[in-house]
Amino acid sequence: MDDGDRVADNADVLRRLRTETAAEHRAVEDTLDLLAADLTRDRLVDVLVRMHGFWRSAEAGLDAWARVEPADAERVEWSRRHRTALFAADLAALGACPAAPGVGPRLPDVPDTDAALGRLYVLEGSSLGGVLIDRHLATLPQLRAVGRMTCFSPYGQQTGAMWHAFRTVTRARVAAGGDTDRLVDAARQTFGALAAWCAEPAPVEQRRPDSARNEVPA
Repeated sequence: MDDGDRVADNADVLRRLRTETAAEHRAVEDTLDLLAADLTRDRLVDVLVRMHGFWRSAEAGLDAWARVEPADAERVEWSRRHRTALFAADLAALGACPAAPGVGPRLPDVPDTDAALGRLYVLEGSSLGGVLIDRHLATLPQLRAVGRMTCFSPYGQQTGAMWHAFRTVTRARVAAGGDTDRLVDAARQTFGALAAWCAEPAPVEQRRPDSARNEVPA
């Protein structure tokens, strides 16, 4: 390693992403603590509100990139990977309000496809951990009435296939001359921003007004 963090040789981009974002990844898991045995509904709602605000900001940057690079966005099937509305729907099902409009972290712009794939590594990789989260939530008696969330594992039985497709596109991008360093840096920035945003969830209104119960804001 050249600086204690970065793999110096020309390693596979997915291995570099996994290795060089490990610390940031652990920080996110520790901050969210969604695999805790004593996870409560209120804590789950707090996390979902924060994640909704984060995904909305992260996806807005990717939407802007997709308008500039539509061919690359189509190649990675970006239109199938949006999840902001799923967080809002799960919060509505819990009788809770989503993040207020405009509430979310200030994230860097996504100037090119390398940066987009780095951000997507974090967003898409979370669907793998989401399978474990879904299984864990199903075992908690205090959350039995909550039902299955859709935001953590949005692809169901297609989770593996969607992740494989993302990996294939990412490797092809690097093979065609993409900048691995930029990809890794974007992933690390995204993990760091997610951990910071979720570190101290703001209090949220737990119950939705009766007049809004049937609305599902995105």
